[in-house]
Amino acid sequence: MEATALASPDRLWSAQEVLARPSPVPTRAGVYGWHFEQAPHQNLATGRLLYVGIAPRYMANRTSTQNLRKRVRYHYRGNAAGSTLRLTLGCLLGLELRRVGSGKRMTFGKAGEAALSQWMAENARVCWIEHGEPWTMESELISQLDLPLNLDQNRHNAFHGRLKDLRAEARQQARELPISA
Repeated sequence: MEATALASPDRLWSAQEVLARPSPVPTRAGVYGWHFEQAPHQNLATGRLLYVGIAPRYMANRTSTQNLRKRVRYHYRGNAAGSTLRLTLGCLLGLELRRVGSGKRMTFGKAGEAALSQWMAENARVCWIEHGEPWTMESELISQLDLPLNLDQNRHNAFHGRLKDLRAEARQQARELPISA
C-alpha cells in the first residue's frame, strides 16, 4: 500500500508549493518520494519515482527534531552536505563538488547549489506518507521499488554501481581542489 502511494501518488507537490507558507507538508514523521519531470541522467526514466527518504532517521531516544516538512524543504533549498538527494542530483547533473569550511563538508558551492535548487524547482516533485516509525518501512520500500537514486540497501538496483562511481569520482575531484570559502 505505501509503495503504491509513493510510486503512483494522487498528488505531487512542487518546490513553490512546499516552500510556501503555510506549507502543505506535515510536521510529522513519515516517508517521502521524489519524482522527476526531467531525469537527472540519460539512463533514468522521466516522470517516475526515483528516490525515497524518511524523516526522522531511527532515533532510539526519540528526540529527533526532524519531520517531513523540515526534510523535504531542506532537500529543495539546502546543500549537498546535508542532503544525500542533493549530492546525488548534483553529481548526476555534472556540478562541481567542493570542500568548504574546514574542508570536511562538501557542497556544490553557492552558485552550484543555487543552480541545483533551480533545477529541482523546475523538475523535482515530491509526495509523502505520514508514518510514526518510517525507519520500519525504508528497507521494504527499497526492496519493492525500482529506486535508482537510493544507494543505501540498494545494491540490487541496476544503476547502483554507476551512481556510486559518479559520487566517488566527484568526492575525489573535490579533495584535489582547494577548499572554498
